[in-house]
Amino acid sequence: MAQLFTFPRSLKSNLFHYCPGCHHSIIHRILCEVIDELGIRERTVGIASIGCACFLYFYIDVDIVEAPHGRSCSTATGIKRARPDLVVFTYQGDGDFSAIGLGDSLHSASRGEKITAIMINNTVYGMTGGQVSPTTLLNQKTTTTPEGRRPDRDGYPLKVAEILAGFEGVAFCARTAVNTPKRVLESKRILRRAFEVQLEERGFSYVEFLSACPVNWKMDPIKANWHVNTLTEVFPLGILKG
Repeated sequence: MAQLFTFPRSLKSNLFHYCPGCHHSIIHRILCEVIDELGIRERTVGIASIGCACFLYFYIDVDIVEAPHGRSCSTATGIKRARPDLVVFTYQGDGDFSAIGLGDSLHSASRGEKITAIMINNTVYGMTGGQVSPTTLLNQKTTTTPEGRRPDRDGYPLKVAEILAGFEGVAFCARTAVNTPKRVLESKRILRRAFEVQLEERGFSYVEFLSACPVNWKMDPIKANWHVNTLTEVFPLGILKG
């Protein structure tokens, strides 16, 4: 019988920290598969910040740097400029990338820094209590919008990928999801392309993953997995640039 899957070399075998139904684990695996297939493990550096992303060093067997909240792209910029031979990526939540770190994120993209930014968009602050984030959907209930997000009070969901796609310094920009087998395979192809753009030194590359957060969505893992389809109505999937 042919062996179809192997445990990625770049993926550590550690205890699972994420909540049941969270999509971080799937994204971790395809990230490690891409690193292995490109043969870049020994020169890859990941940047994690505050939030669920801070568990990155438990699972990804590459050099990991912990950045202050929202400062992952700035930290990645410093490392890449000092060591342009390295492959540098950030792994951030939507609150980290598009709220406290929005300025750092946008300016790094505008400058065309040759890094790869990964944003996990689950439309809430996952680790710190399920508060409203820039990507929270209208009418979505969070701990800080218990009656639902209202545009007159809380504004509209921020479409980060669409914003970045308009920047001249951005060479690749895409949004994807991993809630079906087909989308997992497509996500891996997209993520690999984002890293290839960095290897080609073309500019900033960005991949946004729509991800389930069952605990903060107050859903069981199965319902949360399919609720990701609702997110795609506001955040369409696909390659926006590149």
